[in-house]
Amino acid sequence: MATIHTDWKSALKGYEDYLALERGLSENSILAYMRDIKQFANQIEKQDGVTNPSTINITHVEHFLAFLYDKGLARNSQARMLSGVRSFCKFLRIEGIMDTDPIELIEGPRPERKLPDVLTVSEVESIISSVDMSRREGVRNKAMLEVLYSCGLRVSELTDLRMSRVDLIDGVVRVVGKGNKERIIPIGRQACDSIDDYLSHYRAEIIPLPGHEDILFIGRQGRKMTRQMAFTMLKRSVISAGIRKNVSPHTFRHSFATHLIEAGADLRAVQEMLGHAQITTTEIYTHLDKRYLEDQVSKYHPHSPEAATKKD
Repeated sequence: MATIHTDWKSALKGYEDYLALERGLSENSILAYMRDIKQFANQIEKQDGVTNPSTINITHVEHFLAFLYDKGLARNSQARMLSGVRSFCKFLRIEGIMDTDPIELIEGPRPERKLPDVLTVSEVESIISSVDMSRREGVRNKAMLEVLYSCGLRVSELTDLRMSRVDLIDGVVRVVGKGNKERIIPIGRQACDSIDDYLSHYRAEIIPLPGHEDILFIGRQGRKMTRQMAFTMLKRSVISAGIRKNVSPHTFRHSFATHLIEAGADLRAVQEMLGHAQITTTEIYTHLDKRYLEDQVSKYHPHSPEAATKKD
């Protein structure tokens, strides 16, 4: 097996197929992995003369990390790229091209755990109510934002949502997320009503193009909404609402999870609804909740500095 991937071109092609077929990653994830690995391949070929992937060793990886550090790359980006190299080396071992793991003894930079921006409940409601309903597609845009917040979807999951996977009677949606894993998420009554309005007053008047018949949210030309269209639509409503935070569809996802945790939802249940493979990924929202609680204490506890200032 090793003979088919003894040069960079064939190894990279094999790795791309592995990411798509074996790991079931989305197109965007595959592009990100391949971009990082191509940079790794180019750098160690240029710096260390590595033309055969089977000869990668710990020194080459260390040289690559030093190169990233010297470039001033953020720790999170360094950690991400090392993770990609680790995945690539795992693929080479699976293919029998490598016998050992050149990264086994390398301790990469610990990524900084940044807390994401989160909207308040009133800010979410303000953004949704600021959708321009005078425009024909306003009913669709409102439904998209309601679903985004009600279910905590990724933007790609929202634009890929199928009508056949939305049950307005039982109030659930079946979402296919990362790795083609399906999960079932409850959907709130407001979102269901908005979808119903959209289906009656917009979707019924659009003739979908072949292959788009089952897509829930479509544009005027009958094609499914793109990620960029969803971003643009949200930005317009954010501006109309006068919100100055940097808001993206993912901000709605963060807000969905944070508001659930603040209200006392079980962390495992939130993990399931978000589609996180690891509970540690979901635990960031407990930190957000802690920040919220600290803010409340700071504002309202009689012995807090802020409360003392108000008395003065």
